[in-house]
Formats: sequence, C-alpha cells, structure tokens
Amino acid sequence: MNKPRIAILGATGVVGREITKITNELGIEFEDIKFLSSARSAGSKITFKGKEYTVDEAVPEVFDGINIVMASAGSSTSQKFAPEIVKRGGVIIDNSSAFRMDKDVPLVIAGVNDEDLRLHKGIIANPNCSTSQLMLVLEPLKKFGIKRLIVSTYQAVSGAGLAAINELRDDTIANLEGKTFENKCFKKPISFNVIPQIDVFCENGYTKEEMKVVNETRKILHLDESTKISCTAVRVPVFNGHSEAVDIEFEKNISPDEVREILSNSFGVKVIDNPENYEYPTTRDASGVNPVFAGRIRKCLAFDNGISLWCVADNLRIGAALNTVRICKRVIEMGLY
Repeated sequence: MNKPRIAILGATGVVGREITKITNELGIEFEDIKFLSSARSAGSKITFKGKEYTVDEAVPEVFDGINIVMASAGSSTSQKFAPEIVKRGGVIIDNSSAFRMDKDVPLVIAGVNDEDLRLHKGIIANPNCSTSQLMLVLEPLKKFGIKRLIVSTYQAVSGAGLAAINELRDDTIANLEGKTFENKCFKKPISFNVIPQIDVFCENGYTKEEMKVVNETRKILHLDESTKISCTAVRVPVFNGHSEAVDIEFEKNISPDEVREILSNSFGVKVIDNPENYEYPTTRDASGVNPVFAGRIRKCLAFDNGISLWCVADNLRIGAALNTVRICKRVIEMGLY
C-alpha cells in the first residue's frame, strides 16, 4: 500500500502544533504533508523534520488528493470541511465535538476500541480530553463489569486554548500586584480560584462537558444505557494537565492490588501508587509525556465491589493530539484510508 498524503487542519493552534510534534515523534510515514489554517494564519511558516513549510488556507480544493486529515480547528470548521474531505475520498480524524455522538461515526481511543475504526465512513471522532484519559484506565477493568461510575474532573486551562492560558497568567500577575483584572475566557476569575463550570449548562443541571464524559464513556466502552454515570467537571488554576477522581462500582469483586497489577500492565497507563512515601501522580508528572498516570487506588467505602482512584494526564497530548496521531497510525496500519 502506498504511503498516505496527510494534512493537519488547524496547524497553527495549540493542539495543531502538538499534533505536528507527535506526528514526528511517532514516526508517521507519509508521501506528503500539508499544514492548513484559517485565512488569518495562512502564509505563516512551520518547520517540520528540518524542512520549512508554508501554511495553506483551508479551502475545499486543498483537500484534493489528501488521504488522511488530522483536524483540530473547532466544530464549525470540521462541519464545514468534513463533507468536502469525504467527498474527495479522504478520511478526517476530528478532534472537535462535531461528530462524536453521531451514530455513524466511530468515537475512538487508540488502544481501547481500535476495531471500531473499521466502521468509519470517512469521519472518525476523537473524544473529549477528560474522557480520553479515563478510557485508558477503565478499559482494562471493564471485564469486571462496570455497574456505576462517578467522575470528578479537575481540568487545566490549556483545555480552553491559548487565550485561557494567557488569562491565568495575566490574572495571577494582576492579583499578586494588587491590580484589577477583567476575565474574558471564564465566567469567574481563574487565578487562586476553582470554577465548577466547564461549557454551558444543560436542562438537567449538568454542563455540556459533564455530559460529554457520560455519553462518550458509554459509546466508547459499549456500555449499556442502564450503566449509571455521573460527572462533575471543574476548572482549576493549572496551566496544563487534567486530573480526575474516579469511583467505580463493579459487578464482580476486585481488590486494589488487582487493579494496580492490571493497570501496571495496560497500554498507555503508568501506576504511581505508594502514598506512604507520598508517591502519587500530579499534573507536573504528566506534563509533556504520553502515559495516563494512575494512583491513590483503594477500596471505595461507598460502593459494594467499589474502587476509588486518581488519574492524571497531559490533556493536550492524550486528550487531543496524541490520540489523534495514534488513530492516524492505526488507520494506516489497518489500511483504512
């Protein structure tokens, strides 16, 4: 099979640049590569594998002859260009929320539900960042039967983009200097604060971010609708790295030691769990690296057959760019383009 011609849509954004970096790290083989953006960023330069590329404006014609597009440019852009990519015979791996819950679009975590890739009709969805790290922890434990799941997320500002990163920095400096600061990215000041809202509220009182975790978890793990799942998503004043407190009730009995052993031998997961020596994962451990870190594994006191744990990951990598590129690699290996 010939090597694919690939493109990165949204190449100048925070996640797009990470996709570019990881494409190199994972050794994705291709015949040709294009970097695409909006008209505003078109013409800028990107250096990749020692070669300088000019960023092209994303217009329908630019996708002619492209086999695989890795997209991180927002839902409206994906909705606009996905039909054009598919019409031209290409496959789009989309990092936005545009197609995640479409019944005809596979929602995939590489290493978790790769076989779902075979169902694609030109569009493959990459899950929400907080869902992504959770799936790599839950999938190896699914054989014990997930009966109930409660997740609390502590999400870094990088999940809201570069402007949010800058807002945390500038708001913090203003606070320390006793100056006033007008926040724009968040509904409340983010520095020295914790905000129990990510995205807009739904009619049921949960936010869209929280419902993404609920719905995407069911779809990726193929869980029955009767599986009880609840999530509280919180924005914290951390630049990068999402943390999650997870409580799981299983159908079958499972011990903390079994969980540690299983996760220690699972794809994409690293266990750090020795609390007596203050060894447990933090966002600093996860920043810039690939694994989802798991720790604080213990018996859940609220559930029968319950386990409580803590997991941490670099949200820009595992939650967005890394999984996108891993999916690309699997699509190439499986000959699905």
